[in-house]
Amino acid sequence: MTDWAARVGWVVGLGLFVALVYWLMREGWKWRGTLQGDLPELPAAPDEPGPAKLSMSGRYHGSTTAGQWLDRIVAHGLGTRSRVELTLTDAGLDVVRPGAADFFVPVAALREARLDKGIAGKVLTEGGLLVVTWAHGDKLIDSGFRSDHAAEHNEWVDTLNDMINKTETEGAR
Repeated sequence: MTDWAARVGWVVGLGLFVALVYWLMREGWKWRGTLQGDLPELPAAPDEPGPAKLSMSGRYHGSTTAGQWLDRIVAHGLGTRSRVELTLTDAGLDVVRPGAADFFVPVAALREARLDKGIAGKVLTEGGLLVVTWAHGDKLIDSGFRSDHAAEHNEWVDTLNDMINKTETEGAR
């Protein structure tokens, strides 16, 4: 014979435990966002950004504090993974994310582009992730992107780093 009361008790107990763990994770996410509350609002794209140098569609895997690939930034929706449409113009990098907050990185804020293998909760093969380092307020941020066509990554790294070097050279004069 089966003791239905004990079985139902275990199922209810397990359900409550899962709900508690989910609630604690959600509270931790909100707490992290509160700690990062000093991060300024994300810039919006200018009305006339100019012609596109490069564009790509793919996935946005999140943003972290630069150099600390596990320190995810969740403020202003930067921690939300989503599809992404990236467009690089002379004005900067336009990040359009359906279902999440779009943002724009002005060319003056760009610091570096590189290929990497991981960012906060996402690890790929070596060179499988395009990581763009940019300044926002007084913080350096690494944002990770993966193109639907990974062969595009090298062109993005070269073009972004050329733009950054050109901007730094012009600023030094």
